[in-house]
Amino acid sequence: MSTELPLEGIRVADFTWVGAGPFLTKPLADHGADVIKIESRTRTDPIRSMAPFRDGQAGINRSGYFANRNSSKRSICLDLKHPEGNRLALELIAQCDVVANNYTPGTMERLGLGYDTVRRVRPDIIYLDMPMQGNSGPHRDYRGYGLTIAAAGGLFGLSGYPDRLPVGTGTNYPDHVPNPLHGAIAVLAALRNRRRTGRGEHIELAQLESTVNAIGPALLAASAGQQTERAANDDPVAAPHGVYRCAGDDKWCAVAVFTDAQWRSLGSVLGAPEWTSRADLASAKDRRNARRALDVLINSATQTWDADRLAAALTKEGVPASAVLDADALLNQDPQLRARNHWVRLDHPVMGPSIYDGIPYGHSRTPGRLRGPAPLLGADTRDVCLELLGMDPETFDSLNQQGVVG
Repeated sequence: MSTELPLEGIRVADFTWVGAGPFLTKPLADHGADVIKIESRTRTDPIRSMAPFRDGQAGINRSGYFANRNSSKRSICLDLKHPEGNRLALELIAQCDVVANNYTPGTMERLGLGYDTVRRVRPDIIYLDMPMQGNSGPHRDYRGYGLTIAAAGGLFGLSGYPDRLPVGTGTNYPDHVPNPLHGAIAVLAALRNRRRTGRGEHIELAQLESTVNAIGPALLAASAGQQTERAANDDPVAAPHGVYRCAGDDKWCAVAVFTDAQWRSLGSVLGAPEWTSRADLASAKDRRNARRALDVLINSATQTWDADRLAAALTKEGVPASAVLDADALLNQDPQLRARNHWVRLDHPVMGPSIYDGIPYGHSRTPGRLRGPAPLLGADTRDVCLELLGMDPETFDSLNQQGVVG
């Protein structure tokens, strides 16, 4: 196995912020790319100010949210609205392979850093825009975050019970899964193509269109004229398919039954209650009223069980099941994540030893790794200016005093 990381030698000018953009550049950094996060001291990345904070103490270098999205990166501060700051940004871009941003359309152009300008200093640049709804169309200038993208992209319309308000996904799903990972794949494909052809790319990833991919089955149903609606935990080919109360405060077990054999096994584990052989439930499990009745009966049978014991008993008999774990249980009790060394502890300069998510996929020949904790704001400005841009110390100190760098 090679110790060389697969993206060593690739440099990224990272203008992204908040959720989706930084999570796009993180896997590039964790696999060897030199990702330089361009920040501002006057308008910091909003997630630097988002909880949870280490020890409950707020601070721009104490956000666990920011830290988990920005491992293995460097941070520099530039005033992009100052002519010298803008010039330095272009000098940096000239030495980069990738430029990434997730600003509102037109922002990079107003800063003098749009694609047409950038490709004059680096013709083979791979330039990624991540606008909310694209660079064209009647909604191009709409602003939003994962919450609004999930609403506009149909996710919220499918989340919850049919007779209640939408409940959402519990987190900004578009920021954490489809948009950053689609973006990362697009960048990797462009790098591969440039290696073959020598040509750069201008990639436009409309986050709305990326998110819509997550509801493909519902769109297919709608295209066939079928009505789609919120279905809570129901599944069209499984019953029961839900989360059931167990013994203790707020303890639950998720259970999914797809086959007759699994149905019989569920009944056996639960002590063969009489309702497991009722013909009306067995033959009408796909109807809503029968599903509701079935959920009530299963809840009556599971509420005396310990959730972990129930999940273990069911899975042993071939029934898909899992206890519902909260964050504390995942971090401190889950044996699977612990056995796979998912949690990584990195020593942060301000927060001290801190827990990070590990890389959730493995390469046999070229694995990545979290090479360092998230950077402090502007921690690498001096090094980048002096070592990469060739600036002399006196010039740096002067620009630092002016607030151009920091």
